[in-house]
Amino acid sequence: MKLVTFETKNNEQIIGALVNANTTIIKLQAASIARDGKSLKFFDNMLEFLRGGAEARHEAQVIIEYVSSKEPSGVTIPFDSIKLLPPVPLPESIRETMTFEQHIINAIRVKMKTLGRIDEIVEKIFGRKRTLAYRINKSWYERPIYYFGNRHSVIASGAEVTMPHYTEKFDYELEFGIFIGKKGVNIPREKASEYIGGYTIFNDWSARDIQAAETGGFLGPAKGKDFDTGNAMGPYLVTPDEIGDPYNLTMIARVNGEEWSRGTSAEMHWKFEDLIAYMSRAETLYPGDFIGSGTCSGSLGKGCGLEMNRFLKPDDTVELEVEKLGILHNRIVADTMEKNINLKKRDWYGGDSL
Repeated sequence: MKLVTFETKNNEQIIGALVNANTTIIKLQAASIARDGKSLKFFDNMLEFLRGGAEARHEAQVIIEYVSSKEPSGVTIPFDSIKLLPPVPLPESIRETMTFEQHIINAIRVKMKTLGRIDEIVEKIFGRKRTLAYRINKSWYERPIYYFGNRHSVIASGAEVTMPHYTEKFDYELEFGIFIGKKGVNIPREKASEYIGGYTIFNDWSARDIQAAETGGFLGPAKGKDFDTGNAMGPYLVTPDEIGDPYNLTMIARVNGEEWSRGTSAEMHWKFEDLIAYMSRAETLYPGDFIGSGTCSGSLGKGCGLEMNRFLKPDDTVELEVEKLGILHNRIVADTMEKNINLKKRDWYGGDSL
């Protein structure tokens, strides 16, 4: 199933299932009431749907079949007539990762500058394990790494993303991710797939110049990632049964219609099962927790502007397309605040000493 959250003119949030080649939304709660006169908690919002697990998915499928056969009035709405919200407007948490080996290798070589180009030549001659980038990255091969994002800064497909006034190197990241659909702690890897409630596309917007300035502090990322509208998700929540193999999906990024990035989920070094097992060590995961894949880079292309030294500007439109998950698109707008704060230097707080 493809599921959406949308907003009515009365600011009510409704969840629905897409049918008829994604042109029509079945309002699940309204259809439940039409069927037998009662509402179901599963359909109050997408968090409740995820908490409902297999039972909620079964009830939704039954309702889809009911609407298809009985065609009750007042329970459907055209997809192109609604205001789309993120699939889960306020996730329980956001954990962002780096699962694609080539992305982190590329990012390291960007920092190495001229030496990075020499390192690429070394790899072609002697193999990756003889490179400096590989040696710098050694700890990444030992365990998945991640950080927490701001769950309050999530926006939907079609929403505008505000480019922070303090950055000159604004960037996208070609990603997808999962929502946890079952509570668990110390989850074995072999059972981890049972805890995936759904998939969606993810764009982790980034201020690269600020991120680079912050990394020397051995903590973060901070303002390089942390700003309003910084996490785009959508357009749908797609249940695992509709995906099949999540590690064979083509992923594409376009800027103003031009393809900038292409990759495949087949090149994930750390799979979602690895992430779930690692993250749940001595810590409970809850339905509605989100886990991002990190930037998709690999043999087919580079997954963000940083790796190509290409950056975004106001009025650019970015589309991320992931096979079976749809297209997440957002337009960048300028920050209305004047660019009078420089986060690269110590004058950002208005002085030159603490």
